[in-house]
Amino acid sequence: MTKLDDTPEADNEDDLQASAAPLLDHLTELRTRLIYSVAAIIVGFAICFAFSVPLYEFLVIPFKNAVAATGVEPTLYFAPLEFFFTRVKLAALGGIALAFPMVAYQLYQFVAPGLYKRERNAALPFIMAMPFLFALGAALVYFVLMPFVMQFAVGMERDAVEGSGVSIELLTRVGDYLALVTTLIMAFGFAFQLPVFLTLLARAGLVTADMLTQNRKFAIVGIFIVAAFLTPPDPVSQLVLGGAIIALYEVSVLSVRLAERKARKGLEEAEEASA
Repeated sequence: MTKLDDTPEADNEDDLQASAAPLLDHLTELRTRLIYSVAAIIVGFAICFAFSVPLYEFLVIPFKNAVAATGVEPTLYFAPLEFFFTRVKLAALGGIALAFPMVAYQLYQFVAPGLYKRERNAALPFIMAMPFLFALGAALVYFVLMPFVMQFAVGMERDAVEGSGVSIELLTRVGDYLALVTTLIMAFGFAFQLPVFLTLLARAGLVTADMLTQNRKFAIVGIFIVAAFLTPPDPVSQLVLGGAIIALYEVSVLSVRLAERKARKGLEEAEEASA
């Protein structure tokens, strides 16, 4: 007579019980990492909200310089409570950006136990490079793109001419200006993560340098489509973002080639050591 413990149903129950403890451990660790990440975002939000006015004054410098060059006093308009909610939005975005290294570290700590030592050593430099690449994209927006965009916008102003008697004047709202700046910063910041993303995919064996080279023309078309959606409807920002992403795409191809070369070298050394 077959015992109840020897049935397939009993085996499946034993497997579920054996896997329940590790699953609960992973969920507990995930909850801890999420708590740390959310706490970092809250702290970053509090810090950025305390300095939201100086931070906003820093962001409006490109607007001030572009308007002042025309001889007109720079003025930003806002509706009731608009400036307050603008500060809240700015603090939220700044808090996320400020907490991004901590969030990336918590993500790495969560997935690191499931990686080999060689994989951990390969992934860590890329995770550390992500905040610097994001800051580089934000700096490009602030120091290069925003002055061009604001000069382009100011250049659209027109005085009243004979016949029409209508003048065209730029009236910039606080919320609209912040939306423009933050959209461009987020777009460029995430676009500058392209080398990291493609190199990690290459290390996982999902893409190759030859694949990226052969599909370059399709990538260029897709890049300009994405740039058209992520940027305001002016040709300057679209061309700058598209050109920057294309340059990053070429850098990604070189990075993937170096990763493939390093992987082949490591495989050859392992074969020689085993031989």
